[in-house]
Amino acid sequence: MLMEGVPPPSDSIENKHGGDPMYQDDDLKAEVDNTPYDDPFGNEATAEVKYKTLKWWQCGMFMIAESVSLGVLSLPAALDALGFVPALILIVGLGILALYTGMIIGQFRERHPHIHNLADAGEILMGRFGRELFGLGQILFSIFIMGSHIVTFTVMMNTITEHGTCSIVFSIVGMVICLVLSLPRTIKNMTYISIASFLSIFSAVMITMIGVGVQYKGGDNIYATQEVGLYRAFTAVTNIVFAYCAHVAFFGLIAEMEEPKDFTKALCLLQGFEIAFYVTAATVIYYFVGTGVASPALGSAGPLLKKVAYGVAMPTIIGAGVVNGHVGLKYIYVRIFRKSGRMHKRDLVSVGSWVGIGVTCWVIAWIIAEGIPSFPNIVSLISSLFASWFTYGLSGVYWLHMNWGQWFSSPRKIVLTIINFLIFCIGGIICGLGLYASGKAIHDDSARASFTCANTAD
Repeated sequence: MLMEGVPPPSDSIENKHGGDPMYQDDDLKAEVDNTPYDDPFGNEATAEVKYKTLKWWQCGMFMIAESVSLGVLSLPAALDALGFVPALILIVGLGILALYTGMIIGQFRERHPHIHNLADAGEILMGRFGRELFGLGQILFSIFIMGSHIVTFTVMMNTITEHGTCSIVFSIVGMVICLVLSLPRTIKNMTYISIASFLSIFSAVMITMIGVGVQYKGGDNIYATQEVGLYRAFTAVTNIVFAYCAHVAFFGLIAEMEEPKDFTKALCLLQGFEIAFYVTAATVIYYFVGTGVASPALGSAGPLLKKVAYGVAMPTIIGAGVVNGHVGLKYIYVRIFRKSGRMHKRDLVSVGSWVGIGVTCWVIAWIIAEGIPSFPNIVSLISSLFASWFTYGLSGVYWLHMNWGQWFSSPRKIVLTIINFLIFCIGGIICGLGLYASGKAIHDDSARASFTCANTAD
């Protein structure tokens, strides 16, 4: 395996045994297993509500629904902005890098089995300040993602109904539907929504590919490379980064798996499908449509088929928003009730608190959706602020932390230290330049006013 886990020098169990969290020695494993830690769900043998029930394939489907849903819809426009060759290199390269950083997250969580969310990881890295900073980042990321799904729901309804009513009405309807579907408290109950979401986006993209294949001749209006300024180029890069934004949920998903050691299987399912699907969909749609391809890409399917595609995509537009929202809601819920014993109850306080958290977060998401009603702009902002770190930059920090004091202990470690330091730098570059690009896009986009009845184009 590429990664080696050697923790900071200490008297910890891991350090006494060489620091490799992937060891196979049964005696050592038993020693670690008997070490007490703050498991957020504890012993669930007699609990009313059980959380640690997720199988690896359910985890993989959940991650596909969370990540693939809206991410694929912005990729053909990225090919248009960057050119066919550079964009495909970025899609494949960032996908492989996302696989590596996901494996680091799994390794970090195995080293610290009490981790349930980013806040727990932040406390390990930076103490109390890190807990609050990372926790705030996780909930804001989830809320912004929820907002992007409300924006897409509004685009969908405007397209299908040909602006049949005020866009604000559509956005409120989308918010209410997502809120109701967010009410189940366990991730296992989200599995069915995630499967429907996956089938939905896959079918919608297939309809779009067929539609553009019928409507356009293809190959006449595409470019291997493009001369493009920094602003437009980095907006396209952030759209690609957004397509790999599932990592924020990984700690919580591992915490609710029956066998956390099977996380690597789920991760490979996610990244293998993502890369293959993204390359195929983006290539086919851009090849036939060429310059001027729509974002979301479903808008390129033609007057009739784009309505069909959006209709088929409705489960993923709603369901993936619910799945992403659940991650954020669960962080707040666990943070409030982690040591109270209420998480496993079905009384008024437990259920009422979950509903109250859901209502609050979805209302905030609606406000964000109305404030930034452009799909490309909100995707770019989310990638720059959050996915740059949660998918890439922080994983480099996790590896460097696990290997503290051993960075230059062997030629292999030196290479891995350089790689993970570069991963941290990649996160910083995406964040800085992405914020510039998304901020300029939002400032210059006068076509979509906030909180108006016709604020979202199809």
